[in-house]
Amino acid sequence: MAQCLELAQRGKGNTTPNPMVGAVLVHNDKIIGEGLHHFYGSAHAEVNCLDSVAEDDKYLIPESTMYVNLEPCAHTGITPPCANRLAEEKVKRVVIANKDPFEKVSGRGIAILDAAGIEVVTGVSEQEGLWVNRRFFCYETHKRPYIILKWAQTADGFMAPTDKSKLQITGQESMELSHKWRTEEAAIMVGYLTALHDNPNLTARLYQGRQPLRITLDRNLTLPETNNLFNSEAATWILNEQHETVSGNIHYIRVPFDENMLHALLIRLYDAHITSIIVEGGAELHNSFIDCDLWDEARIFTANEMNIGDGIPAPELKHAAPGFEKKVGKDTLALLINQNSDYPYVTGMEL
Repeated sequence: MAQCLELAQRGKGNTTPNPMVGAVLVHNDKIIGEGLHHFYGSAHAEVNCLDSVAEDDKYLIPESTMYVNLEPCAHTGITPPCANRLAEEKVKRVVIANKDPFEKVSGRGIAILDAAGIEVVTGVSEQEGLWVNRRFFCYETHKRPYIILKWAQTADGFMAPTDKSKLQITGQESMELSHKWRTEEAAIMVGYLTALHDNPNLTARLYQGRQPLRITLDRNLTLPETNNLFNSEAATWILNEQHETVSGNIHYIRVPFDENMLHALLIRLYDAHITSIIVEGGAELHNSFIDCDLWDEARIFTANEMNIGDGIPAPELKHAAPGFEKKVGKDTLALLINQNSDYPYVTGMEL
């Protein structure tokens, strides 16, 4: 199962809105097939695993055990049902980490395997599986994207100077890691002042991969058209109160700028099949998510060698449980988990 989870994570950032899945086929303690779901719309892990079995070993399939970290699908989408393929191949046993909460599966895959006389074992490495697919489980169970708060702070606890001028707090290693994270999430968001003063691109320029949907607030549509968020490098949502239109890759999304704004945004993101969002600033936007208890994990870089004496304080998390701390160059990265989350961090697992 550990190998399944490792395989699954090779698809990180490319399978959304589908989950990450890996599959391993074993005969007498020997792996005879492996597969993963590489990207959305491609063959699923179980099919790739079965197809990888050498011709000389295919006769072993009916006497083999398949390990897969998520219940095989039971419906026809872009690809045929994996549970049916396992039944056709007469796999002897299927070991599963997590049942699939998606309404078109949700136990139906296991029922197909049972009806075919296949032995089914569930709940193996269940917590590890939940962590790996926490974005998918949150989206399907809570009907909203998984929310990651990310910021950098100085050693004395500030996010920016008082005048809101742009300040590079972290080192190169932390910047590169942040860009890698951007390729792994479906959307990235900043507030109006961050968009105005920092003029960010919000793209993964330091790491090769897919670009997230960019989101910013612009209540009265006063951001200059020269702002980098209006370039053609990625799709962008401009949240505003004025109108709802589309112009090229720019989507003007009308939302209420009141206490219901974040909830309205999450509904729109759910409807657009956005399974995760990473919130990168600024302090006011972060605090809005925190005050509504709308966050699942926080990734905080602290620049250990930088003090500015005064400035905009870093947010204070509520209901935070420790995940881990580690060095990234000269900075320290801390992972914190919302205590109310259904997906606690499992020691030793990757982000």
